[in-house]
Amino acid sequence: MTRTWQISDVTEAARARIATARLAAAYGVPPVERARLTASLGAQLRSCLTKGGTWRLTLETGTASRAGARAGEEVLHAVVTPSPEAAAAGQPPWRVTVPCPEAVADVGVGAVADDPAELAQALLGADEDTTLVLERLAEQEGLVDFHREELQQTNQGVVALHAELDAAGRAQREAFAAERKARTEAENARRRLTFLADASAVLTASLDHHEIVRRLPELLVPEYAASVDVWLFDQDGDRPGPAHAAAAVVAARTGRPQYAAAHPGGLPGVDDQPPSALAPDRPLLCIPLPTRQAPLGVVTLSPPGERWDPDDAVMLVELTRRASIAIDHAQRYQHNRDIAETLQRALLTELPAPPGLTLAARYLPATHGLNIGGDWYDAFRQPDGGVIAVVGDVTGHGLRAAVMMSQLRTALRAYAVDGGSPGQLLTRLHTFLHHLQPDLFATAVIARFHPDDPTMTWAAAGHPPPVLRTPNGGVRTLDAKPGAMLGIPLRQEIADHTVPMAPGSTLALYTDGLVERRARGIDPGIARLAEALGSFGPAELDADLEGSADGILRPMLSDSERDDDVCLLLCHLSGTD
Repeated sequence: MTRTWQISDVTEAARARIATARLAAAYGVPPVERARLTASLGAQLRSCLTKGGTWRLTLETGTASRAGARAGEEVLHAVVTPSPEAAAAGQPPWRVTVPCPEAVADVGVGAVADDPAELAQALLGADEDTTLVLERLAEQEGLVDFHREELQQTNQGVVALHAELDAAGRAQREAFAAERKARTEAENARRRLTFLADASAVLTASLDHHEIVRRLPELLVPEYAASVDVWLFDQDGDRPGPAHAAAAVVAARTGRPQYAAAHPGGLPGVDDQPPSALAPDRPLLCIPLPTRQAPLGVVTLSPPGERWDPDDAVMLVELTRRASIAIDHAQRYQHNRDIAETLQRALLTELPAPPGLTLAARYLPATHGLNIGGDWYDAFRQPDGGVIAVVGDVTGHGLRAAVMMSQLRTALRAYAVDGGSPGQLLTRLHTFLHHLQPDLFATAVIARFHPDDPTMTWAAAGHPPPVLRTPNGGVRTLDAKPGAMLGIPLRQEIADHTVPMAPGSTLALYTDGLVERRARGIDPGIARLAEALGSFGPAELDADLEGSADGILRPMLSDSERDDDVCLLLCHLSGTD
């Protein structure tokens, strides 16, 4: 909005001033600002009339740009432009800006009286806005006087309260100090418990005791210790020699933590010892690694500062106890794993070499976890000249699975002496396992070759299907319906299946560790095995079946984490003699 008035006499000046006051009121200019605007404008217009000539008043609304105004605030600009004579004499324009919170699209100023006397009085005196402001100011001054008197009376009571406030302030400060101390102690306790839980999770995550020993200093330095030395006794139980601090020897013999320093440590549950001759200027905390029988070793720590906080020492003793449990479990796991793997390999048979049939087998134990002892293969001759080839997998792992596997292997050989087809042998094994170990199950696949029979007979019980490569390079999966797992509480007769087996054919028997991946299942793995078996030429299989077995394992296990045993048995029919 922009409005302009030409002013050359007192009547035009009065009308312009009245119109300005009304516009300011319409735009929500506060009364005080409005009074100041009209008073300043009136004084300026009187000065302009004294100088003579024609002057121009311009009112314009817009966005604030002057200093002190908020960005984006609507304001009202008033500008008085001098006459040409005054402008020639160097008279600058007069400007003033006031805020107008209630911006409107357009307003009318209404009719202004034509009585020269009234207009002169409006120009020379204060209008209704100014009067209202002055009345409000008078009221405010009265209120100020009233409040000043009240304040003087209140001051007397305030002075009397200062002593009580000081006493209350001291009590409050003491309470705050106690609260801060309690909060600090609680935060430190929470920090220690959190560290203890996190460190315990790190230590128990590994089943390699060497890895646990390596991680322990990484967890403690530099926050809780400046240095950490872990001494593990050997298998024969030898104790630390002269190279270790005397306090460590005492800790190993007594099974109690020891503190070696020039001054007693006063640590809970820790015995004090003289300073170590190996480090006389440095306190040492020697904590045994306890087990049910005897300590596994001693952890010797030096403090990160001059000494340990008693609560930190308690936490270190507890962490060492948990580390000892983790190391003991890891050593027991490794011992059981070594026994299971040794037993497993000892029970794997030496493959026969019947005329016209070449056999190649591979067994790879799991590299993660105690997942060895369940997979097995075997091959042997029957009294009638036939050859039995079998691959099986016992549920469960470790020593128990390895022992069960050996019993199944022995039972199968015993049943095969009396003859019988693969299906009949598996049916007998099913009954044997169900009565021997009702809570254990197994899968198996058996193939029978005979030099006088151009076909191969096979049967499976819950096992991945065999893969057959024909002499012309074609590969097929023998996916005829297998029997259920061996040992389940179900009576079953496992069926035989036959397939032509021409010279140059190769049969692959395997366990699920070769083909199964958690993220993709077993079917893609069987397809990859078929592709790998089909990639060899007949001459290559005839000349080097052992190398062909390795050539199958390399691509098949390239994406495997080896968390399960792997068995592969290749049966290649090279011809008959």
